[in-house]
Amino acid sequence: MKILQLCKKFPYPLKDGESIAVTHMSRAMRDLGCEITLLSMNTVKHYFDTNQLPDSFDHYKEIFYTEIDNRIKPWEAFIHLFRKGSYNINRFVCPAFHQMLRHILQEERFDIIQLETLYLAPYIPTIRKYSKALIALRSHNVEHEIWQRMADNTRPGLKRWYLQHLARKLKTYEESQLNQADLLITMTQRDLDKFRQMGFRGESIVAPIGIDSEWYAPSPPSGKQPPQAIGFIGSLDWMPNLEGLNWFLDAVWPQVRELYPQAKLHIAGRNMPSSYRQKSIPGVEFMGEVRSAIKFIRDHDILIVPLLSGSGMRVKILEGLFMGKTVITTSVGLEGIDARQGEEILIADSAEDFARGIALCLKDPEVAQRIGRQAASFAASHFDNRKIALHVLQKYAQKRISVLPE
Repeated sequence: MKILQLCKKFPYPLKDGESIAVTHMSRAMRDLGCEITLLSMNTVKHYFDTNQLPDSFDHYKEIFYTEIDNRIKPWEAFIHLFRKGSYNINRFVCPAFHQMLRHILQEERFDIIQLETLYLAPYIPTIRKYSKALIALRSHNVEHEIWQRMADNTRPGLKRWYLQHLARKLKTYEESQLNQADLLITMTQRDLDKFRQMGFRGESIVAPIGIDSEWYAPSPPSGKQPPQAIGFIGSLDWMPNLEGLNWFLDAVWPQVRELYPQAKLHIAGRNMPSSYRQKSIPGVEFMGEVRSAIKFIRDHDILIVPLLSGSGMRVKILEGLFMGKTVITTSVGLEGIDARQGEEILIADSAEDFARGIALCLKDPEVAQRIGRQAASFAASHFDNRKIALHVLQKYAQKRISVLPE
């Protein structure tokens, strides 16, 4: 099966959930016999020099990309207050990308064209014009819901009004595109149910993020950090991560330090705001971008994911589960992952519950280790990338047969 995969940012290095989700799926499809071509945007915000790609990044037959400046520009953002359409989406509309897509489709025939996220939907008309391939929209999140949740968590004022405005326009666009693809792939059943409420009527499949278990072998207690060391890692240019981390530092961490004055929190993530570097919080070390996210997770026995907003699935939670770590997160963070409270994960939706969850792990390491062992077994059973990719490919084959002309 020949697949053309479209991405809104180059899926390397593997330092964010989207890149990991894209790469593990495409590698598994290649291993299952597919021939995959990549067409990606290479944005200013997440620019990658493709000359630095390692030899191990070898699962694509060909790689194409176009450079795009999709930075938020104040004047354009202001003008879009009075225009139709979503500024979130329009920042990813690029004439050069349209031209490259047209060239690829004119040169080669594909069975499937897989759009990674809603942000590639503006290119569906070009695909329809130059290809008869089946179009699959792989939705990583209910996109407008991220912005609506952030608005709900923001105090009344201009910022809240603007977030609500972005959410409304993004929802309108999302609703208009749900039925444009031939197949909708969602990460969670909850997302699919939400899309059906929004008017989706077509064929769909739920396929969670898959992880290559060989990359994330469970590790014994690290022993490399103090026994009270806690880790946070995530892209710090993603607003829900910043929102949740700020809440944790303001409302949760003081309670933890009051109970355990020697507790340490290590915060890692790419594009860390300069304001964090200037913070001085007892027991907190702001590490910035680390060379290896896997090593960072492996070196910490307790991982926190304090999300208040967002949608879809969180790869960092899956990585922690696979490696047998005790993950503490909110109900929002756990969406799409049916781990059980106190068995494979700890769920905390208030500052007090979050502090108690951390205290439990620090007080009784054996309980934390038991949760970690069960987490690793759970992750291997439910989120193996080859099983999930095979499920998607079987749906592709079934759908293609059903639409072939007699």
